[in-house]
Amino acid sequence: MKKKLLALILAGVLVLSLAACGGNNGGSSQDPGDSQTGDTQEPETGDTGDTGDTSGDGQVYNIGICQLAPHPALDAATEGFQDALAAAFGEDGVKFDLQNAAGDSATCATIANGFVSAGVDLILANATASLQAAAAATADIPILGTSITEYGVALGIDGFTGTVGGNISGTSDLAPLDQQAAMIKEWFPDAQNVGLLYCSAEPNSQYQVDNVQTFLEEMGLTCTQYPFSDTNDMASVTQNAASNSDVLYVPTDNTCADNTGVIDNICRPAGVPIIAGEEGICGGCGVATLSISYYDIGYKAGEMAADILTGQADISTMAIEYAPQFTKKYNETICTDLNLTVPDGYEAITVE
Repeated sequence: MKKKLLALILAGVLVLSLAACGGNNGGSSQDPGDSQTGDTQEPETGDTGDTGDTSGDGQVYNIGICQLAPHPALDAATEGFQDALAAAFGEDGVKFDLQNAAGDSATCATIANGFVSAGVDLILANATASLQAAAAATADIPILGTSITEYGVALGIDGFTGTVGGNISGTSDLAPLDQQAAMIKEWFPDAQNVGLLYCSAEPNSQYQVDNVQTFLEEMGLTCTQYPFSDTNDMASVTQNAASNSDVLYVPTDNTCADNTGVIDNICRPAGVPIIAGEEGICGGCGVATLSISYYDIGYKAGEMAADILTGQADISTMAIEYAPQFTKKYNETICTDLNLTVPDGYEAITVE
């Protein structure tokens, strides 16, 4: 009896062992349609789950760009900025949200606040109003300005030394003001009265005309400022300036840049020449300017952005960068109409 019982037990153990071996024969008995939870299977070699960018670490950077207005100079700065970041991270490594405020400061604020809500990695503020709006919107997201004449004036910094600090840096479009003043004397040595035409709503324009006036008065010239508040009184102020000046100086001014046709239609028929603060304004209504490349300052801002995004630079210690070179240029058409002789060393502005 004991022998029979022992035999039955041994037989049962053998059956169970065979069943266990059969259920683990190099595969799974799981239903193909069943989704196993808690799977810790590693991806195959080379499969990182990345959706694709060339920044080297799988990071896709989101950049908000607020451009004050459509204008060739501002457009060139934006283009240079985008090209520099595409060169640094590849086309798939950076995404741009480019928005244009159409010249309206309130729209700049709306755009900047939208970038903050979206949590962009960096903001490019193209022109002064854009920079002011971005600075008011965030103290945390890095902000780079471009096409900004003077950061201390734009941001209300007393005793500005070249570094903003905090979350702001960028590039400037300021050409040396003493050299611009010298151009007036070079072109018009017999001029006595210089009118300084600008928009009073733009603090950087006030900064430029104040400094140019100082340099011109040191040369013995009489200067009168002709500020207009907006496009509503621009024509009347320009007419007054043209009637009382031998030559006008128009600084790098966004409102003037958007309305060169108005200025030209008044000044050229009156025979009053204009020395301009930048090439775009000169191409529309001026005779000469000390020109910079807006593409170059935009590209430099893009290089700065790449360093900030990758942690190679601390924006709070980054000094404002300036154009590497300046070129004397003239407007051939207006010079011909006014019978002006172009001094040596000037290049004609290319009209596209």
